[in-house]
Amino acid sequence: MANSLYNIPGSTREAAPAAAPAAGAGTEAAAPAPRTVAEVLAQSRIESVMDELDRDLIGLAPVKNRIRDISALLVIDKLRAQHGLAAQAPSLHMCFTGNPGTGKTTVAMRMAQILHRLGYVRKGHVVSVTRDDLVGQYIGHTAPKTKEVLKKAMGGVLFIDEAYYLYRPENERDYGQEAIEILLQVMENQRDDLVVILAGYADRMATFFESNPGLRSRIAHHLEFPDYSGAELLGIAEQLLGEGHYQFGDGAREAFAEYLGHRMAQPHFANARSVRNALDRARLRQASRLYADRQRVLSAQDLCTIAAEDIRASRVFGQAATGVQS
Repeated sequence: MANSLYNIPGSTREAAPAAAPAAGAGTEAAAPAPRTVAEVLAQSRIESVMDELDRDLIGLAPVKNRIRDISALLVIDKLRAQHGLAAQAPSLHMCFTGNPGTGKTTVAMRMAQILHRLGYVRKGHVVSVTRDDLVGQYIGHTAPKTKEVLKKAMGGVLFIDEAYYLYRPENERDYGQEAIEILLQVMENQRDDLVVILAGYADRMATFFESNPGLRSRIAHHLEFPDYSGAELLGIAEQLLGEGHYQFGDGAREAFAEYLGHRMAQPHFANARSVRNALDRARLRQASRLYADRQRVLSAQDLCTIAAEDIRASRVFGQAATGVQS
């Protein structure tokens, strides 16, 4: 039996009470177990989740292909179980590596939906945390914090962003190792009720795994999230604008493409996150421009249009002209 330190309340699957038969349904046969891939897909409806992934995220072809491969593995695993061929639940813990703003959190949410619909997790929710949510500041503080997070995540997916910050070997009094030990135990003993996804920069995650071989051995799937191209980022911008009932005006799309060229060359660029921030600032400039003309009757077109001047007012253009990077 696992040590009580790792006994997370609410972490074990409880057998559901048998449902009382509906009136007049006593002689009806139970629905047959799926025997084909098509039947599993029809029952689980996971293809709609993957369609949403394609629709919500531009690019990321390697990631989407890997998600489809994992989904195929799980579908076949369910069919194998019908023949008594599956000895135990497959290990589904994952590592997502890539720069900020490349869609890791969104993919984690879609993955949780797929796992839930196929019956590999009970709830299908995602609990997203960082080091501060798991590691305490004094002796005896880390275990309760980590256990509370795990309790919330049970039946779903625990997404740990910048997971390498859990390990700080330079600080002898750091309590991150205690959180790692609890995670290791739960990832192994209760993997049928919790999927853990570790995320962060590729190089730092590689160093983290070298220092924690126990974690590496428990990660079944490693997904690399590539940076977006300029064309993909422009497509993301148009998608975000459309979701907010905005659009580029004359010359604004070209101005934003030029903006992206400059911004991508600067430090701290965060892919889709930087695109969203840039559009938020463009909306502020548009609002200020329209606000200044107080007597003008504004049409729906005026209120929905981001003009080229709203883009070119960004300081990124000035920095590019002077060669300043920030």
